[in-house]
Formats: sequence, C-alpha cells, structure tokens
Amino acid sequence: MDRAHQPEALCEVVDLGRVTQAGGDVLRPLELTKVLRDHDIAEIVHTAANPMLTLGAQRDPYAAVQLNIMGTMNVLEAARIHRIKRVVVASSNVLSHFISGGEGGGDPAKEEAFPRPTTFYATTKQAVENLGLNYARWCGVEFAALRYGAVFGPWSGHGGGGPSNVMREAIRRALAGEEAVLPSGGMEWVYSKDAAMGTVLALKARNLPSRIFNVTMGVIATPEDVADALRALIPGAKVLIETPAAAAVSLPNMTRPSDLGLAGSVLNYAPRFGLIDALRDFTAWLKTREPPRSKAF
Repeated sequence: MDRAHQPEALCEVVDLGRVTQAGGDVLRPLELTKVLRDHDIAEIVHTAANPMLTLGAQRDPYAAVQLNIMGTMNVLEAARIHRIKRVVVASSNVLSHFISGGEGGGDPAKEEAFPRPTTFYATTKQAVENLGLNYARWCGVEFAALRYGAVFGPWSGHGGGGPSNVMREAIRRALAGEEAVLPSGGMEWVYSKDAAMGTVLALKARNLPSRIFNVTMGVIATPEDVADALRALIPGAKVLIETPAAAAVSLPNMTRPSDLGLAGSVLNYAPRFGLIDALRDFTAWLKTREPPRSKAF
C-alpha cells in the first residue's frame, strides 16, 4: 500500500506478479481500513516515512509529526480494531545517537532522569515506539519496532533518507569516473537485503519477549573505511570526504555501534553483508542498470 507507487523501480527488486499494489494513505484511516478488509490482511509491516527522514523533519517538523506519529497511530488503531496478528514498524538507530541529557541518572523523581531526542525525527521515532509498546501492553497488539541503521541498497526510484542517497550517489559517481563525495562522520549502515531479512524475522518470530530491536551491520564505518572499499571495488575511484552544510544534521559522527545481541537471541538476526560485501553487491547491481555517465572534458 502506497500513496504514490513506483512500479518501474519496484519491478527491479521484486516480481510484481507476486505483489498486489493498493493505493492509500496512512493519514486517511478509512483508506487504511479498506485495504485491510479488501485483502484480508493478517500482518502489517509499516514503513511509511516522511521524505528525507532527519533532514526532511528538520525542514518541516509539522509534516514529520503528522506522518510519522499520526500515520503510525492510525496503523496501530486499525490493527486493534481489525485484530491484526502482528505489526512491525520502522524505527531508527537515530535514537542511539541523537540524544542528550540523562543527568538525573534514571531517577524518575528528577526532571532530567532520562535522555531526550535532539531532532524532530528522533522525537517522532521515540513516540512511535512508545505508542506501539502501549498498544501491546493494553490492547493486545503484537508489536515490534526495528531500529534500522542507515539503509542503502538496490533502488532506482525516489525517496529514502539523506545517508542512503549519499551512498548511492557516491557509487554512481565513482562508476562514472567522477568524484564521489562521502560524509565526514562515522556512520552505522545496514544493507537493504539485511534490513528486509530482519523485518521478515520480526514478522514471523513465534514469541516476542522483547519488542525493540537493532537491525544494523553492528559496526561503525568511518568515511575512510567507505573510501577504501570504493577504491578497492572501483579502481581509480576519486573520493572526497566532505559533508554539505545542509546535510550535516542528518549525518552525525557516530562513535558507538548498536548492540545486536537482542536481535540475535530473539529474532535470530545476524547481518549477512559487511561493508565491503554490501558495496560489492550494490555496485554490481548498479552496473547492470545504469550505464556510466560520460565524463566532461
């Protein structure tokens, strides 16, 4: 279900003969209800997101709050009413990095007991997780939230977060013999195929003793790590490490990787793609679909 389908991009990664595409907007509850009824839906994976994620939310916080929080609220309420078996929701590992505070040391009697998100996007993701946990506790909805790292991988359509588009454009430019630009901070990535695998594992897990899971590579990749990998895969690749001012808020310097222990023990999740393997797979995919652009002389 999508408000604006991109079948020309979808068909490159999935057989559309196995998919029914339904038009609908999660901000319109009746459209959501119609899809659930018409297709006898038993499980939901909710990934609708505000454009450009962190950067987009900083530019238009009202739209981000509407879609991320109220859109998810509509999905959870529809799941309660229609007795949907399980709802898996996209959260983000920004909740591990865009936080501050906690001077109260966890003492709930103090005003700054717990860390708080420092961006609009992270704030919406914390709200989404809390709403889902309450629907699980009080309404019996089987809820799980996945804190994805920065996702990149095969996709030729529109959309995606800032880091995802930065990585795709860097590989495109390197293949074309142009200068690839990489963000200057360390990042925690996840390849799209691993993100998809983690999502299916959360959807199909028999029991959910915990409900929030990290789905990442489990390592911090420095810009030098990414540059070295690109040069190894694309001989002669020219790489510039620089973060555009407009994108700085969405590209923090992450220093501590997410703990994958819970995702491993409950979901049996373990990333199959490290950085070099993911870049190799993505580069091979891009080569078959996008001829290199001509160099300018």
